[in-house]
Amino acid sequence: MSPPPAQISPETLETPLTTAAAEMVAAAEGSSQKREYVRRIFSEIAPRYDLLNHVLSLNMDRAWRTRAVDALGWRDAPAGRYLDLCAGTLDIALNLAACDGFRGEVLASDFAEPMLRVALSKIKQHRITPLAADALSLPIGSATMDGAIVAFGARNLANLETGMAEVFRVLRPGRRFVILEFGTPRNVFVRGAYHAYFHHVLPLVGRVISGHRTAYRYLPKSVSLFPSLEELGERLTRAGFVNVTWRSLTFGIAAIHVATKPLSLAHA
Repeated sequence: MSPPPAQISPETLETPLTTAAAEMVAAAEGSSQKREYVRRIFSEIAPRYDLLNHVLSLNMDRAWRTRAVDALGWRDAPAGRYLDLCAGTLDIALNLAACDGFRGEVLASDFAEPMLRVALSKIKQHRITPLAADALSLPIGSATMDGAIVAFGARNLANLETGMAEVFRVLRPGRRFVILEFGTPRNVFVRGAYHAYFHHVLPLVGRVISGHRTAYRYLPKSVSLFPSLEELGERLTRAGFVNVTWRSLTFGIAAIHVATKPLSLAHA
């Protein structure tokens, strides 16, 4: 009589890919492991990050960043100190530092140190100081920054409210916080094409070029779970910011939020 077949547990059937995919989904949904997952994947894709950014956004990200920097209001304090949060490979920092008339300093902070290292050769003569630090606990004095900006990094924060509170703390009164982030188009036809590209083409191309199995599947998943334009505006208001505004870019594919730290806490 043949022995009964061995029982196979679901864990035995798990492959490294399904495990990685589950970790990716959990991180995008805000699991306790999100912080370390985000740090790891961005460290791993750092060498190809710039190329993929421009290819996968069809080069539209350059114009979006320029508009976000313009919204920062740096011309009111051209010699000031500005924070580029979740700075990555320093695209925003370089955009700001290269502006005609800018005489200030950019503090470029990111907790994925390999991203900053990849960008060191791009700094050249610009007054940009890379800082390996967590956006949720910045080693920066209170009320010392003349502006703060985060481009495509807000959705990667392990705790969005804590990140907003840190920005509020380090900003000088009356200065601006700008968030540039991906969104979801509201036009049904644009949204259909966007979803087809974002959820199918982008992950495939991203995986081929970067060699990473889940990083570019995390991107659309994290975007889909990020607050809507209105909700993000409400969260900024609850964090104490005033004069909160936002505008969509390129049919809603991206959006810019602008918020100001009040001159007096009595007005918060």
